[in-house]
Amino acid sequence: MASSRSVVIAALIANGAIAVMKFVGFVLTGSPSMLSETYHSISDTGNQVFLLIGIRFSKRDRSRVHPFGYGKAQFFYSFLVSVLLFGIAGWESAKHGYEKLTHPNAHGGGEPFELLGVMVEPVYVNYAVLIGAILFEAWALKKANAGLRNEMESKGWSGYREAFRKTSDVTTLTAFTEDTVALVGASIALVGVFLTEQFHEPLFDAAAAFLIGLLLMGFALALAWENKRLLLGESMPAEKEARLREMARNWEGVTEVVDLRTVYFGPGRAILTADIAFEEEMNTEEIDEAITELEDAMQGADEEIGKVYVEPET
Repeated sequence: MASSRSVVIAALIANGAIAVMKFVGFVLTGSPSMLSETYHSISDTGNQVFLLIGIRFSKRDRSRVHPFGYGKAQFFYSFLVSVLLFGIAGWESAKHGYEKLTHPNAHGGGEPFELLGVMVEPVYVNYAVLIGAILFEAWALKKANAGLRNEMESKGWSGYREAFRKTSDVTTLTAFTEDTVALVGASIALVGVFLTEQFHEPLFDAAAAFLIGLLLMGFALALAWENKRLLLGESMPAEKEARLREMARNWEGVTEVVDLRTVYFGPGRAILTADIAFEEEMNTEEIDEAITELEDAMQGADEEIGKVYVEPET
């Protein structure tokens, strides 16, 4: 949890600073891709605020209405982030880029201005802003990547694809996704601005804005899909459930594991329920003792299991 919070704060600082710089670049140059990137960074900054709210809300103590706590708040706010990333940053960027592609004459390069006694071409402002944005995003991505890789190593996952499918730490996943897209988007904008300046063709800049919008919408949809699985109540990975089932099956006095289910109720926090048949000659006291020992053992077998409920079956 502490790692997730530090990752989000790093992204918040980076995106807030970058949003201001990109907007200044757009005002001075009128670049479509700079406006797309401004939408992007403003959206990302707001998204980090939502993620921090989700982390804070998820720490609330359980209540009668929410007997397993508020851990799913992080799933909800991460899903909300994906919607905003699609609706604000992605759609607005793509729409603005399309408008400039269909009306290229509307694009203006801005007028030179004086800075500390030196006349400066506005395009160099864009270069400075985008290179600065790339450096900021690289720093934020490094923090997010470290958090995700720590989880990958602790869970023994083979790579990012498996982590994307299996992680329940959606806060770190969301920050990692946003930072990756932001880094790619700033790079596309830099190429678009450079080509427009070199060939005096505004279509390159407009195309960059449109591509950034499509990129954002694509990643937003993928992120929403990953959050949906946890909001709907996804189980722990199949291999983990198989190990837990095998543990129960080999427990002394157990004759059959009739049913075993798990579900996440927060990042890295799962509930396990099992219906287990015991030997007929065991009395009630022996079964109760076996259940207590099994529940403790299963909870200790995996750090993600927060609660275990075992019901005897006849």
